[in-house]
Amino acid sequence: MPRHWIIYQAISPLKRFIYHIVRTFGAGLIAFAIVGIVFSYYPIFEEEVSYRSDRAPKVGFGDIIAKSDAKILGLNPYFSIYIPKIEARQDVIPNVNPGNFNEYSRALQEGIAHAAGTNFPGQGKLIYLFSHSTDSPLNFTRYNAVFYLLRKLENGDRITVFFLDKRYEYEVSQKVVADATDTSWLTDQGIGEYLVLQTCDPPGTTWNRLLIIAKMVVY
Repeated sequence: MPRHWIIYQAISPLKRFIYHIVRTFGAGLIAFAIVGIVFSYYPIFEEEVSYRSDRAPKVGFGDIIAKSDAKILGLNPYFSIYIPKIEARQDVIPNVNPGNFNEYSRALQEGIAHAAGTNFPGQGKLIYLFSHSTDSPLNFTRYNAVFYLLRKLENGDRITVFFLDKRYEYEVSQKVVADATDTSWLTDQGIGEYLVLQTCDPPGTTWNRLLIIAKMVVY
């Protein structure tokens, strides 16, 4: 008979019962933790796999030119954004205060936030859109997945913004990692119409901000 079984038989029934309870409880905690991690990070995993495998049906830039109606993409023609390279598409909530946590948290449950005090497409100045910045993985997967793949964008990539039933095109010209306290990018630089997209960097932290700067395409 194995030694561990002899030791087990020597333990009192009460201690055996407690042992089984503790063992079962521990296994349950481990299983719960695994399930929690899977559910929390699944949106991130899904975004990465979709981007790498190119399985998601994409609408190319040429299709956008031919079909300018935002509704074709399932977007609100009043204000929305579409980034073909990373297949990011979302409605935009206008005039959201980036300094008011409660206000932008509510807005980001519905879409991407447009920073109050910055301009709108067609006005010839800065347009600033941002996604959630959070130190919680749960909130990250809930709010930030739309802009999660912004880091994949490079110079020359196109961004489409729909506003008041019109389509505006922008071309990425710069990618910047800025300090989380740097608010200078919210100020118009007087260089004509350009778009700034902001998300957290690294994803799920509040350490820095990843900024994508895109200039308006003039035909």
